Amino acid sequence: MRRTATTWFSTDEIRALMTPSAWQGARSVVTTWGLIAAAFALLAAFPRNPAAWLVTLVILGGRQLALAILMHECSHQSLFPGATANQLVGTWLCAAPVWQRLGDYRTHHVKHHGRTSMEDDPDLALSSAYPTSRWGLARKFVRDVTGIAFLRRVAALLLMDGGLLSYTASTGARWVSPRPSVGQMVKSLVRNFGPVFLTNSILALTLALLGHAWLFGVWVLAWATTFSLFVRIRSIAEHGMTERSMDPLKNTRTTQATWLARLTVAPHHVNFHLEHHLLPTVPHYRLPAMHQLLVERGAWAEATKADGYLDVLRLASTPV
Repeated sequence: MRRTATTWFSTDEIRALMTPSAWQGARSVVTTWGLIAAAFALLAAFPRNPAAWLVTLVILGGRQLALAILMHECSHQSLFPGATANQLVGTWLCAAPVWQRLGDYRTHHVKHHGRTSMEDDPDLALSSAYPTSRWGLARKFVRDVTGIAFLRRVAALLLMDGGLLSYTASTGARWVSPRPSVGQMVKSLVRNFGPVFLTNSILALTLALLGHAWLFGVWVLAWATTFSLFVRIRSIAEHGMTERSMDPLKNTRTTQATWLARLTVAPHHVNFHLEHHLLPTVPHYRLPAMHQLLVERGAWAEATKADGYLDVLRLASTPV
């Protein structure tokens, strides 16, 4: 059975939940970049302190994921009221700084929502490997924090940006045939990688003008390590170990998030993933209210849920 939002909400309630707020959208972007600035300031003040390095890498990796989540919001046209704001902010302040592509991601993500957990779900590979052994999960985490996963991701992104691999936000990219000409590859690389290069160059120049050019290397280091780890944990929590079903209460999980989880693996209410799949265009800042209504109306008793991300990881590392 594929239940929909109208099972629990009236038309007026759905309309209210789906209404974006320019103020809330702007606050999401500003606070994300504000935390990034604070992390840089912390390490600039204490460059020889190991704890400052750890805190900075955790914050930066979490905020890089936060930017990707805000791009995801813009792909649904839900962060801001207008399409133009979602496109411009989503591209230049959210997607490009963390090497994402808003337009192609939107096309990919629409298919994920339409076919969640089915064999043709383009994101199925992100969760289908779980549960696995504890050693297997540990190996994946080691690849994340040592940068091995980063090297693979960079290679794939460059090939996708150059038009040699088909685009995917998951796995399973395929070689493009016939192979594009050199001129076509250059145009594709400029179009796709250009915004990434420009936004990161501006960030690097800003840090250099502030007298701390070396901090841009820390930005890249976080993207290569903590960001990779947090993306994996978030992906496992959302659809790992759920039913193969078209019912959003069964194929998607909502996970309770502590303040630490919100700082790292669950920024911008992405932990309310079941609610998101039930009504994909509800802005992230309205998902907690939507969640509370579902609880009050009895839907939560049937929902796929976890009390925290440690519970998810226990499920992910326990073969069933």
